Amino acid sequence: MERKRRQIAILGSTGSIGTQALEVVSLFPDLFQVEVLTAQSNADLLIQQAKKFRPNAVVIGRDDLYTYVKEALWDEDIKVFGGVDALNEVVEMPGVDMVLSAIVGVAGLAPVYRAIEAQKQIALANKETLVVAGELMTRTAYEQGVNIYPVDSEHSAIFQSLAGEFQNPISRLIITASGGPFRGKKREELLHVTKEQALRHPNWSMGSKITIDSATLMNKGLEVIEAKWLFSVPLEKIEVVVHPQSIVHSLVEFEDGSVKAQLGLPDMKLPIQYALTYPMRCRNNFPRLHFSDYPNLTFEQPDYETFPCLRLAYEASRAGGCMPCVLNAANEVAVAAFLQDKIGFYDIPKIIEKALQTANFSAPSSVEEYLQIDQEIRNTIKTNI
Repeated sequence: MERKRRQIAILGSTGSIGTQALEVVSLFPDLFQVEVLTAQSNADLLIQQAKKFRPNAVVIGRDDLYTYVKEALWDEDIKVFGGVDALNEVVEMPGVDMVLSAIVGVAGLAPVYRAIEAQKQIALANKETLVVAGELMTRTAYEQGVNIYPVDSEHSAIFQSLAGEFQNPISRLIITASGGPFRGKKREELLHVTKEQALRHPNWSMGSKITIDSATLMNKGLEVIEAKWLFSVPLEKIEVVVHPQSIVHSLVEFEDGSVKAQLGLPDMKLPIQYALTYPMRCRNNFPRLHFSDYPNLTFEQPDYETFPCLRLAYEASRAGGCMPCVLNAANEVAVAAFLQDKIGFYDIPKIIEKALQTANFSAPSSVEEYLQIDQEIRNTIKTNI
């Protein structure tokens, strides 16, 4: 039976996830049409992508780059918009069926919410959307009949393991972590690490912010909070296990003791494809997993003392209300400062913990309130760094 091509908006098309998503889309021209591409500042790559995929519209987030992009695409019959408001508006375009959010950080919050309200299906790589405002997002998605398909490899693994099991109670979600570049190290060994050392992830190729989050294990803490909302599972039933080979991407234990897992090479294109093509599994040319190449798959408990960010994420999620928003804002500012050589590696959890201890906000009930809290936390921390 002929299937209508899915019209996709890719938010953050010039980043790591966005560029890989376009690789996936290019493999299936009969299944997908790129309707919208957006970028914050990488205007040259956005222009190249627009000329290749010929979307209906592109958005460049930085207003000062709007004229440059507009002139470069003048003869291409592609609408060009600039600024944050345009990003929030293009997701509502009637030609868009699905929005893939690959924007890093809290910047993805408002456009994803607008897309959900406009009843667009969501492929979510921006974990901060659910970390910051999980209750609001999932409730609105339920009310609007919108599905949120996870793109993170760990959440995709859980989603795939739950296929056919949605009526069966879950005992545990087990999220795997590579351990990052500092697995096995102790606190005293990491007191003076540099950003260059922290950016050397052993398995995955990701953007700098996510790579630092992996080094601190905050990335795993954010994934725990995201999983809580994606799969409606209490926090106490979500565990993290360190799996250095990054072959088992996550596991689900059911009430009868059976454990299901999804395995594969550490390649983000597979979870991206699964989110975009669900419920179909389409043949591709991705590298295959050969078990003889990985004769030993090992697992160990995370070191909460050496990597306190993971503990802080659990604490913020337990506290609820504004605390996950505070956690995320403090982390984004601290990681940016570390990447700018303004603070040390262990200043990251110190800044986050102080923010959690001093924050005094009522529980937010709208995107605007979440963003206001986010901005206040950022401003406070920046003035003290």
